[in-house]
Amino acid sequence: MRGTILHAPGDVRSETLPDPTIVEPTDAIIETSATCVCGSDLWPYRGINKFDKPWAIGHEYVGVVREVGSDVTTVKPGQFVIGSFFASDNTCPHCRAGYQSGCEQLVSMTGCQAEAIRIPLADGTLVATPEAPSDDMLPDLLTLSDVMGTGWYAAKAAGVAPGHTTVVVGDGAVGLSAVLAAKQLGAERIIIMSRHADRQAVAREFGATDIVEERGKEAVAQIKELTNGVGADSVAECVGTQESMTTALDSARQGAGVGFVGVPHDVKIPMGRLFRNHVRLQGGGAPVRGYLPDLIDRVYAGDFHPGLVFDLKLPLAEVAEGYRAMDERRAIKTFLIP
Repeated sequence: MRGTILHAPGDVRSETLPDPTIVEPTDAIIETSATCVCGSDLWPYRGINKFDKPWAIGHEYVGVVREVGSDVTTVKPGQFVIGSFFASDNTCPHCRAGYQSGCEQLVSMTGCQAEAIRIPLADGTLVATPEAPSDDMLPDLLTLSDVMGTGWYAAKAAGVAPGHTTVVVGDGAVGLSAVLAAKQLGAERIIIMSRHADRQAVAREFGATDIVEERGKEAVAQIKELTNGVGADSVAECVGTQESMTTALDSARQGAGVGFVGVPHDVKIPMGRLFRNHVRLQGGGAPVRGYLPDLIDRVYAGDFHPGLVFDLKLPLAEVAEGYRAMDERRAIKTFLIP
């Protein structure tokens, strides 16, 4: 099969790899119908996240079940399925509490930018769709594997509720998904921080009412002006830097919630500020598996299109160009066709 290997910073290649096989009786093998490049894949691609040997990269996927292990009971060959970027048993105490990304048997998915994938803990990880989707549904469904589920968690962790003014820090695919999530959850005013016209257009399509192009203190001042000096009811932090976290915390009103899903890089939390402002901070790796049934239903209802975050489609063999385009901000998110 063809799969993607990251050899060194800036050096990602499409190569011929061995086909995956069943290793554990709880495994499934799926043939991917679509996969993609995630913004978090750019951290190692840029050399910010260090790695010491080539590795199979990618963690977002949808596809058709080819084979299942002897213990798998909830999916069967021929079904179209979606799974989280974390494999989980969906039965441990943490999973039952809604935090499948903290599962006692957690497995981080990798190697998913490929024509076929081994899925551990298939019963707890994969969700079958009601019927085989049409090709035009694939982008929407693929986002549910990570980016839309992560944006959804950002909004939920922030406590977005009907009537809220919500701020989204970050205009990558996750930030844009958080805008859509906030709209679906009833936010009345949605302010996104963005300097890029193409991303602003998608944000508007998803429900953003205001755009703030400033950064840092100037951005916070603009948020305060837009909210009559009060700040936002809920804030989604979707970047993972010190500046983005500081901006998120400073944009929140007294007692607001900040949901953070940007993978933190050298971020320090000012506990004194949280103490003074009563701000609630929650986040982490998104428990996507818990959201999949609801999000799948929304896609099949026909009026929920998170796949608009994909603005570049390439064959899997051209994955290197997909990384370059995202790294150079020529693309928001790359859709890969096996």
